[in-house]
Amino acid sequence: MKKSIYSLLLIAAASLAGGGSAIAQDKVMIGEPSWPGAKIIANLIQTVITTRLGGQAAIVPGTNPVIFAAMDGGKGDIDVHPDVWLPNQKSLTDKYVDGSKSVGLSKGAYEGRAGFCVPTYMVKDHKIKSVYDLATPDAQKLFDADGDGKGEIWVGAAGWASTAIHQVKVRDYGIGDFLAPTREDEAVFFSKLAAQIGKRKGVAFYCYTPHYVHKQFDVTMLEEPAFNAAKYKMVQPNEDADWMAKSKITVGDAPKSVHVAYSRSLERRNSQAAKFLSNIKLDTAMVSEWTRQVIVEKKEPADVVKAWISANPKIVDSWLGL
Repeated sequence: MKKSIYSLLLIAAASLAGGGSAIAQDKVMIGEPSWPGAKIIANLIQTVITTRLGGQAAIVPGTNPVIFAAMDGGKGDIDVHPDVWLPNQKSLTDKYVDGSKSVGLSKGAYEGRAGFCVPTYMVKDHKIKSVYDLATPDAQKLFDADGDGKGEIWVGAAGWASTAIHQVKVRDYGIGDFLAPTREDEAVFFSKLAAQIGKRKGVAFYCYTPHYVHKQFDVTMLEEPAFNAAKYKMVQPNEDADWMAKSKITVGDAPKSVHVAYSRSLERRNSQAAKFLSNIKLDTAMVSEWTRQVIVEKKEPADVVKAWISANPKIVDSWLGL
């Protein structure tokens, strides 16, 4: 009997030494928003948990409000949001991170920028340099892809916090009098973008960094007035049904801080995963390169992150606290 107990202790010690755990750890469910960076980071988190922690993890598609509500519930339906952009999603972090304290944010973050872009030939050939250059009769003609007499400007996909922000900007910069804001899936829009660029036609769209579009095409982010908190009031649709009327933005966005968010229930349900998610730290160049490989080179996200993890064990070790 003593020998049997001793053997079990040796097995447990070996498991711990190898990065596993003798204590059962819950499966981690990772939310997957629709934009490329988020999908890739979701795969990164899944791969680290399964290969380095010896745990189980799965990916679940979801929108920002759905993912945060599930993390708040703490029942394991969704445990992680891989790509939280602040202040875009501040209404959600105010409620769940600062309010109920049911959701935690990674200590590390990478920086992002957001605004409107046009192909660089529109800057050179038509002097479209500022957001105000989109609010003219000339722009109305230059950016009219469907021939209905009014131009178009893509503000993002449905469900993105940034989509609501840039819809407000289109109105408050006066762009909406000449270009109609459109919303559709990113993959669908970027297929249209490629076709328009191939014909050197006018196309205006919401853009951000890190993002593969800056490596795939020659595009320019338009000038906006510098960020001023007093001139940037945004009420998100999940906060108020009358959000559009109660919002007003006449300046550019502040630089973004992008974190991983996780349900604090993981601290008791899977402490190893919670520690990893708290420590993870990405950077802009890293995420840009991953998205380039996935979108431009057509590689699978899982293959991209597995290769990166294999080539960067010390960085992953730091996330795991080793």
